[in-house]
Amino acid sequence: MSKDLSPIILAFSGGLDTSFCVPWLKQTYGRDVITATVDTGGIDAQAAAALEQRSRALGAIEHVLIDCKQDFFDTVITYLIAGNVLRGHAYPLCVGAERGLQAARLAQLARDREATTVAHGCTAAGNDQVRFEVALRTLNPGLDILAPVRDNSWVREEQLRYLEDHDMPLPAQGSAYSINRGLWGITIGGQETLTSANSIPEDAWVLSPTAFGDPQRASQHTLEFTAGVPVALDGKAMPPVELIEALETLAGRYGIGRGIHLGDTVLGTKGRVAFEAPAAVTLVTAHRELEKLVLSAQQMRVKDSIAAVYGDLVHEGKQLDLVCGDIEAFLRSSQQRVTGTVTFALRPGNLFVEGVESRHSLLAATRGVYGEAAGEWTASDALGFARILSLPGSLQTRAGGD
Repeated sequence: MSKDLSPIILAFSGGLDTSFCVPWLKQTYGRDVITATVDTGGIDAQAAAALEQRSRALGAIEHVLIDCKQDFFDTVITYLIAGNVLRGHAYPLCVGAERGLQAARLAQLARDREATTVAHGCTAAGNDQVRFEVALRTLNPGLDILAPVRDNSWVREEQLRYLEDHDMPLPAQGSAYSINRGLWGITIGGQETLTSANSIPEDAWVLSPTAFGDPQRASQHTLEFTAGVPVALDGKAMPPVELIEALETLAGRYGIGRGIHLGDTVLGTKGRVAFEAPAAVTLVTAHRELEKLVLSAQQMRVKDSIAAVYGDLVHEGKQLDLVCGDIEAFLRSSQQRVTGTVTFALRPGNLFVEGVESRHSLLAATRGVYGEAAGEWTASDALGFARILSLPGSLQTRAGGD
């Protein structure tokens, strides 16, 4: 059997783990390495240039940057908004929700380059190793997947020593915090998040280190939605990706969307991570209030239940499963009347929805006035309704009597 000489496609972030993988894969397998960064947000032109330079210096024959921000919104974020998805009632899946899309682009790149192998730099401790491999195996069951750091239990010091011994450039060192950034937010990990007792210090927050030390003045804003999709901020129409980026800057200065998520990992253990998601939290909060105005109680109840399942599936890297497509079809249908304007105020650490308006308002559709006038029914209708509604409880009391 001839030796496989096709290039290895490496998911590349430029950090220590993926930097180590480039020369190690070349030396170990005797094959070329193509690095690929799938941009789902958080990579500016300077960062993109630095990634390519580092990749080449480490020995990759090619570096590919794939812009997927719009795809990320269209295939993932739009459904996280439609479902008002907050894991643990707090965390909007800032980082991790994009792994399925990133895996899909890596698999496509492997096909384009006639490569049989994809590699990633995940360790054995986190969620991403599972997400990447579940998605990659779903897309292409025959693809070989390598995870050198995980499978060889390489520790940080060993990787640094390897790079030094081979005269390879070292990634920037010295930060006490691990930061991951994408279109939907930022996660921050450090010593404080390894236990459940404390928060990270103020200067460790990326978007809002001065939110309370040098607070912004209160301000009022509007968000407009069309069929559940955000289309305008403060009256200015803009594409969703641009709107999310603008909202991140605006609300981030106020410390909106800060949190520390304590929850269950894909592996079944408990994990804790700090996050900043000003755009995600603002959009989900505003969208949920608009839905309360235009959707029925039954729609909200059913949607909440399946959206929770959807959030779990995305968290576990299973968003390519056919059931996710079924849920997404329901979510799309549920958004047909979610069109309107949400007015909200920003103060340091506080997001307050002041009002919502929509041509599909169920509140405006009634002839009655809550707490003031019935309009739709008579007093005798109300008396009969209350009597019938109380019937199950009355029967239970009667049946339980001595």
